Amino acid sequence: MKLMYRLMLSFFAVIMILMAIVSISFINVTNNTLYHNTWQQLKSYSDSLIQDSIRYNMATQSFEGFATESLNSNANLLTRQNVHFAIYDTTHRKIFASNGFTPNMSKDDWKKLKKGETVYTKLITPKINARVSNGTSPRMTEVSRPYFYKGKMIAVVSIATFVSTIEQNMHQIKTNLIMALLTASLVTLAVSYFLARSITKRIDRLRLATHQIARGNYNVEVDDDGRDEVADLGRSFNQMTASLRESQQEIRRQEERRRQFMADAAHEMRTPLTTINGILEGLQYDAIPEEDKKHSIQLMQNDTRRLIRLVNDNLDYEKIRTNQIAMERKVFDASAVLENLKEQLSKKAKEKKDTLRLDVEKDLRVYADYDRFVQIMFNIIQNAIQFTDQGIIDIRGYRVEKGSQFEVQDNGIGMTPEQLDNIWERYYKADRSRMSTKYGESGLGLAIVHQLVLLHGGKIDVKSQHGKGTTFTIFFPDRDYAPHNNQQTNNKDKK
Repeated sequence: MKLMYRLMLSFFAVIMILMAIVSISFINVTNNTLYHNTWQQLKSYSDSLIQDSIRYNMATQSFEGFATESLNSNANLLTRQNVHFAIYDTTHRKIFASNGFTPNMSKDDWKKLKKGETVYTKLITPKINARVSNGTSPRMTEVSRPYFYKGKMIAVVSIATFVSTIEQNMHQIKTNLIMALLTASLVTLAVSYFLARSITKRIDRLRLATHQIARGNYNVEVDDDGRDEVADLGRSFNQMTASLRESQQEIRRQEERRRQFMADAAHEMRTPLTTINGILEGLQYDAIPEEDKKHSIQLMQNDTRRLIRLVNDNLDYEKIRTNQIAMERKVFDASAVLENLKEQLSKKAKEKKDTLRLDVEKDLRVYADYDRFVQIMFNIIQNAIQFTDQGIIDIRGYRVEKGSQFEVQDNGIGMTPEQLDNIWERYYKADRSRMSTKYGESGLGLAIVHQLVLLHGGKIDVKSQHGKGTTFTIFFPDRDYAPHNNQQTNNKDKK
């Protein structure tokens, strides 16, 4: 069954159950009200009957009886109104009865009457000289009421009327109520349809939008006005489509960079492989003079190392990205490491006519994986050398709250805001004109640095101005504030 029909059925069932409960309650209340009104009327008839018929001895101030003529007159009058009565004395003897009316009063009824209580009987079938069409005595409702004079009970009046009048009124009320229920059912059905349709229509829009998403259209959105659950679902759906659009854009962006990287890698590999192949052929056919062979071998070694760096960069990044790298963190002296790095890179800095300046606190303790710390700092310093000509590169290290902090500052070419936003992206190169240098072949160095710093639980920030230089700031937390696991957790690329 469709959701709309289930909702209609639910609304209709709830409303009809409520209406049925209200109707039953209304019938019961109305029925009781009709009986109570009839009993009140019978009580007033009984009181009038006693007042008209009772006789007192004014001299002795005593009760003498009832006037028969008055009783007969009242009996004729009340009979025309379908009311009959009987009067009993204190010995339970019937004094007078209209039209042969003889009620059935039990001992419990007499006990209540002697206490001054009025006895109400909803349905009785008393003896009476009247018969209904089928020959049976009609049903009646009765009120038995005691009367006292000077604290003593002098008589009991049992007065009754036919319940057919009450039942006729109830039948008419029930008929009207059924008609009202039928009308209300039709109205309820129509209202249930519109309520269910208003809900399912919004869900249908979501369903159609979902089909568009399934076909690859991520630019679809649905209305999310309102404060109900369907509106919340619409907002969640719009958030999902926005995330899918961003994911698709990111996938296309990464795919473009991957294609560019493959082209760059192929270009970078083609040149050294061509060089190596040409030298090998020259050696094979003795086309290289003896005095040039040593230089040719050095060229092959340099190009081979270049290819190894390109492959290693990709392997390192994939290991980090797929959680396959292990961390062995310990506390060691960062000042000694940076001193060694300065010596290793001084030759490259000299080739670019750069000056390396080291300003690190003595015995600066850092908690990190030794090899990865060297890799991080080596890549950042090497990056500074690559993009600085005849400049100064400052390397600083010092203690801060909860860890150690390092800065690598240069006065090189710097970066534009757009380059700065993409610096941590894999395959991205800030300076496309330098993609063939021997230091930055893959475009993965800073992406690897970023992931390794995050793996340590640290932070890395970069500030740069185009034409004025760049400053990298790296923070490594102490043992008490670093992640406790030695394996990489999922670190999404962050800009």
